[in-house]
Amino acid sequence: MKTSHRMTGAALAVLAMAALTSCGSDSGAGSEPAADGSATLKFLVDNSPGTTGTAKALADAFMQANPKIKIETETRPGGSEGDNIVKTRLSTGDMSDVFWYNSGSLLQALNPAQTMVDLTGDPVLANVQKDFLPVVSQDGKVYGVPAGTLTGGGILYNRKIYEQLKLEVPKTWAEFMANNDKIKAAGITPVITTFKDTWTSQLFVLGDYYNVQAAVPSFAQDYTANKVKFASTPAAKAGFDHLAEVHAKGYLNEGFGSATNDQGVKMLAEGKGAHYAMLSSALPPVIATLPQAATDVGFFGIPGTDAAKNGATVWEPPGIYIAKTTQNLEAAKKFLAFVASPASAEAVNKVVPPTGPYRIQGAKLPEDAIQAAKDLQAYVDSGTTAPALEFVSPVKGPSLEQITVAVGSGLTPPAEGAAQYDKDVEKQAKQLGLAGW
Repeated sequence: MKTSHRMTGAALAVLAMAALTSCGSDSGAGSEPAADGSATLKFLVDNSPGTTGTAKALADAFMQANPKIKIETETRPGGSEGDNIVKTRLSTGDMSDVFWYNSGSLLQALNPAQTMVDLTGDPVLANVQKDFLPVVSQDGKVYGVPAGTLTGGGILYNRKIYEQLKLEVPKTWAEFMANNDKIKAAGITPVITTFKDTWTSQLFVLGDYYNVQAAVPSFAQDYTANKVKFASTPAAKAGFDHLAEVHAKGYLNEGFGSATNDQGVKMLAEGKGAHYAMLSSALPPVIATLPQAATDVGFFGIPGTDAAKNGATVWEPPGIYIAKTTQNLEAAKKFLAFVASPASAEAVNKVVPPTGPYRIQGAKLPEDAIQAAKDLQAYVDSGTTAPALEFVSPVKGPSLEQITVAVGSGLTPPAEGAAQYDKDVEKQAKQLGLAGW
């Protein structure tokens, strides 16, 4: 994933930790608001179009409902450069009142107990779905509310091809492979692969985590503690096996090694390929030029071995947090309470097409939401989702995408690829100072 590349920057947290602890003071957190309730909040967000569009919609709707509170939005770069800006501003006490940042493991590197306002038990969280809270928490304390929507990580599929060949959405890997056989026999590419953009090669592994957790509920905890490995855990190695199998069966598109993500989405939307292991967030940016992607492309989780345990891996929304140094705590909490309300979702829906469901109780997808988001909503409604491993463990090696390209190209056996990845994560785990490494 493009976002998961940034996990490698988490190692910088070790260098920043001493500085971060200097922010332990509650300076300003208890400041009284102006007598008339007026305040100006500074809101720091990354500069990606989806983020800035969402942030503007949130700020505009909030200010309309709260005319005495002004929000000034600031932008920063994405990637590791942006990570460093956030860490530096927190460590120097120069952070905006509220800021948008990753949830999950990258959040842990910011030492939230020392740098952010603890929201545990606060009415701000009243509408936040409980499934989201762990990815904005540390040591049982909650620090953020969800910004934006869930993203599904699994199989995007062409619904018209499924209708044409009378196929059912598979609930087991065996059923998925049987569908691929029928699709290949019909002269259509079964599995689109785009290894020019190496990050796209990771989905069969990272998107399979729901099945790993279903088989080994303690995997994330044990993996973080160096008690289990991908290579020696069949459910975890399965993602590498899947990559190798779809290549060995001849299911991939011609020129898959030089194909790009944009080409893959286009191929899927145009019905030139049936399946694409991908994130649902890949669809909204192309709808302007490929409007059929909104309706003709659906989503299902990577199937496991047991149809009764079928589910999907999700990438949780980022969080919006309050810096402990804010002088406008009450206004900041008022803004976060709005962000975590159905009204905010309605405001955002008018500007940014949702890639999946909201993590806000009462927030609904618009009727014209993309089909993939509606499909993902069904998994959320049935309680059959799990966050990707990178949200529940800080251990993610920098070379996974190179390893998965080699396995998915038939150059490296899957067992060897899994073992290479186990080796790849060691350096990062040691840099993070994790116990057991």
